[in-house]
Amino acid sequence: MSPLVDPAILRALSLDPSATKIASHGGSGFSSTFRLATTTKPLKSFFVKTAPNPDAALMFEGEHASLNAIHSAVPSLCPQSFAWGKLDSQANSYFLATEFIDLSSHRRSTSKTGGGGGGGGSGITLAQKLAKLHTTPAPIPSGHSTARFGFPVPTCCGDTPQPNQPYTTSWPDFFAQNRLLSILERGESGNGKDAELRCLVEKTASKVVPRLLGEGHLGGAQGITPVVVHGDLWCGNHGRGTFPGRHQAQQASAPVDNDEADGGGEVEAGIEHVIYDPSSTYAHSEYELGIMKMFGGFGSGFYDEYHHLVPKTEPVSEYDDRVALYECYHHLNHWAIFGGGGYRNGAATILKRLVKKYAGDG
Repeated sequence: MSPLVDPAILRALSLDPSATKIASHGGSGFSSTFRLATTTKPLKSFFVKTAPNPDAALMFEGEHASLNAIHSAVPSLCPQSFAWGKLDSQANSYFLATEFIDLSSHRRSTSKTGGGGGGGGSGITLAQKLAKLHTTPAPIPSGHSTARFGFPVPTCCGDTPQPNQPYTTSWPDFFAQNRLLSILERGESGNGKDAELRCLVEKTASKVVPRLLGEGHLGGAQGITPVVVHGDLWCGNHGRGTFPGRHQAQQASAPVDNDEADGGGEVEAGIEHVIYDPSSTYAHSEYELGIMKMFGGFGSGFYDEYHHLVPKTEPVSEYDDRVALYECYHHLNHWAIFGGGGYRNGAATILKRLVKKYAGDG
């Protein structure tokens, strides 16, 4: 017997409890995950996370906003998020409800996903989709006249809350304050004071960041435009699968083919490159590449195609150092989450090199 669906989820999605079933689907260390499906037409399918933790409110609100910011720019790249909120049945417990992605469909398919292409769906590769995401200007926040760096709500990278306010026109200020110095504080709160690392991070924030990312330097005279980034795009947050709900909606609105109807089978939805579990912000597009380089999984062919569509920011000669600077944030974040010397030393190695090269300090 499947568990009952919490009334708060039913209300948020306008579902009939007598025609809705829920079953466990996957899992994570932080939350329980389910597939929610209607049993009467129009058939609908949702992916639901729940967590009995007050911190889940911040995490789920951030993921909800992140998914919808990405979906707004490139709908085929990620699931749409429909709702998040507090559960009725458990105190201090929260839920997030999004489109369901069938990732197992990629493993079943042998003919529609050849090579590195987009498969039988939109036919768009991951590099092309990410390029579209990174060349779509961020929306102008309410109360402002131009796009800003930042995000409407905090987001979480792993379980680290990331401050995204206030909005700013200065990318170097945002990265120094809201990423480097913020994660140093969190790391020290969990792992103890680290004089050497603090000195390196503070010197990087005050000298290296203005030198590499400074206004009038990064991007030349025209500068850079804020775009939405996934924010935690390691290879484990990328996959290939289908959106069954979109496919069913297309079938419902399309003329009936009697031959297909008589066959009793459903035409398989197209395979898409998809990303999930984002921790977005409106940022410099190359910020995305830091964690992608850190963990690998994206080959040279991907980067060749991507940079053909999104040229490296000027000055191109400093591209590798900028990506390393962005990567060091994720080393620091992993140190904050997991402790130990590996990630701490990885960050220190990057920072020492950048400080020596750009701060004139051996």
